[in-house]
Amino acid sequence: MARKYPVYKGLQRPLIFKGFKGKFIYWGIASLLTGLVFGALTMSLVNMWLGAMVLIGFIVGGLLFTASKQKGGLHSKSRTSNIYILNHYGRKNLI
Repeated sequence: MARKYPVYKGLQRPLIFKGFKGKFIYWGIASLLTGLVFGALTMSLVNMWLGAMVLIGFIVGGLLFTASKQKGGLHSKSRTSNIYILNHYGRKNLI
């Protein structure tokens, strides 16, 4: 006989990890991996110290960019204050 267990569904909230929420967790992981790849390439091709600076720069810059984009919200959209008039053929005219 199968047992039934209560399932926790997260109360419809985004996943939070180390201050990053939802899709920004993946952005943070991508910035870490990008920093590691470019830092390793620079270390192997140019210089170890320059590679370390590139690694730190990419990681810190990517995480700061991710944190700044997160302040806009999970579903941030660009909002224009312009008025668009659609003519019969579907072209937009900006007023």
